Amino acid sequence: MARREKRRDIIFVLVCVLLTGLFFIIPTGFEGASQAAGSERARGKIVEVNNERIIYAGPVKQGEQQLEVEIRSGRFRGQVFAGSNNLMGKMELDKIFVPGDSVLTVISVSEDGGMRHAQVIDHYRTGKTVFLCTVFFLFIILIMGWMGLKIVITFVFTAAALIRVLFPAMLRGWDPIFASVVLVTIITAAIIFLVGGFTRRGLTAFIGSMGGVILTSLFAFFFSYWFKIHGAVRPFAETLLYSGYTHLNLVHLFISGIFLAASGAMMDLSMDIASAMDEIKFQYPAITRLKLIKSGVSVSRHVAGTMSTTLLLAYSAEYTAMIMTFIAQGIPLENIINMIWVSSEIVHTLVGCFGLVLVAPLTVFAGGIILGGKRSSEELSTKIA
Repeated sequence: MARREKRRDIIFVLVCVLLTGLFFIIPTGFEGASQAAGSERARGKIVEVNNERIIYAGPVKQGEQQLEVEIRSGRFRGQVFAGSNNLMGKMELDKIFVPGDSVLTVISVSEDGGMRHAQVIDHYRTGKTVFLCTVFFLFIILIMGWMGLKIVITFVFTAAALIRVLFPAMLRGWDPIFASVVLVTIITAAIIFLVGGFTRRGLTAFIGSMGGVILTSLFAFFFSYWFKIHGAVRPFAETLLYSGYTHLNLVHLFISGIFLAASGAMMDLSMDIASAMDEIKFQYPAITRLKLIKSGVSVSRHVAGTMSTTLLLAYSAEYTAMIMTFIAQGIPLENIINMIWVSSEIVHTLVGCFGLVLVAPLTVFAGGIILGGKRSSEELSTKIA
């Protein structure tokens, strides 16, 4: 039985790896949408800068930074071009370069194959990103072994599913709520059954987590419309409409973001409760379903309490500067909570916490039914192994 479980686990890992590869290979239909014909990307290095045309107004900079850039990759490697870096006076969008900086450039190629024009996009961070991800993955595998490898697979699988499947599907016209529920179901199944295995524990965690996601989506739908959240409170949401995607329902996009963001915490909570109940049943095989449920309730109260606070801290940290700005300006609290930016975050945070609290009883009830039954000798031997 133990060998069969191990073999089934390996097969599921391979299936997830295959699906992840397919996500990256299958075209989304948006590749190169912003890339003009006859242009290519290359890595460059800032050779020299001229800041004479920059106007300083406190911490804000406006004007133009003149650059001299050497191409360091591609067919134009070694060539030097003069470029400019236009500053709009917005610190969150502007970037300042200094000699020696590695930058990403887009080169416009002429019909005869020469360089027509080149533009500096931003600092080049691809290599640093790959390095950070590699160290992170190796660290997890080194610490957690086989389980760490499965965590890495679920991490990459989730990222690929979001970037290559969910977001393009919504751009093509899929309703954000429906598309997100479908993808969250797939991601939840992949993560929980990879980590928990095809066991009663895994099934319990899956049912509890998905129950929480569905109820959270219903709460998010109701409260978003009740609070009159128009959906354009998220960065670049309005830009999507101006980019030609007027079919997008920004309210539904906001709603989907609520339960999508909370789904990870729900998986964590449901797996914690299911694992605790499974261990209780293993240690005390004669325990009744009712007593098992009571034990699960006791565990869930402690775990859900800390998890809700974790969600609050994670969300609030994203808008620290905004809240500090309002406080610094002496804006009354009643004015602050009625601003749509703040109201949207209140809905986002509290509805997500609602979902977490609801996951606990759903998982406990599912665990009482699924885990409360008698274990076969094969199941017990697998558990010991």
